[in-house]
Amino acid sequence: MSQTTNHDAGPNPPIRVALVDDQPLFSAGLKMILRSQPDLELVGEATDGEAALGMVAETAPDVVLMDIRMPKLDGITATRRLLTAEMSSLKVIVLTTIQHDEAVVRAIQAGAAGFLTKDTTPEFLLAAIRTVHAGHSVMAPKTSNELLRDYLTPPVTDRSVLDGLSEREQEVFLAAARGQSNAEIAAGLYLGESTVKTHMGNILTKLRLKSRIQLVAFAYEHGLLSVKNS
Repeated sequence: MSQTTNHDAGPNPPIRVALVDDQPLFSAGLKMILRSQPDLELVGEATDGEAALGMVAETAPDVVLMDIRMPKLDGITATRRLLTAEMSSLKVIVLTTIQHDEAVVRAIQAGAAGFLTKDTTPEFLLAAIRTVHAGHSVMAPKTSNELLRDYLTPPVTDRSVLDGLSEREQEVFLAAARGQSNAEIAAGLYLGESTVKTHMGNILTKLRLKSRIQLVAFAYEHGLLSVKNS
């Protein structure tokens, strides 16, 4: 485990990024990409999930790039432990070699803000880091619907899990779970986009969800979506 920093932070604090991956050549490439950006700061590295827990506690990154399959402690378990700790602002992007992978589903359930395949372009990687840091996901909800539908078997519908939401919040929840964007939800429910955004924030807080993608997984887990309406 090591710590590195950029010195040119620019006018705004840089996004603090940590890298967790056990493949030296791949990690070396990522580090070069990250260090080339003045608005990003590589603050820590680890080669397995167990070491990642301590490294993240020490370096307090904003975004963690987390490999799924690693020795000692896999990236999914490490992600779950990090996101259930007192680190509500931390964002995790999981890295995988296979896009349509059950492990990706489990990472989403653990709270990851999205995933990237290891053959993604440097430009997309950098955009993804900035996107999740801004509070968004790096996997389209409609794409996540397809993935979750294939790997999760919905139980009997349990709408009681939404009892803590207002009627309007429940409407926004179901629309978001079906993959609608804020603009689409606003048009369908005759609301302003800013109002939808506020509802989404309240929904995630009340349901203790980390991301819009995890919201979709939550909907499938409780039988609130079906193949027909997803």
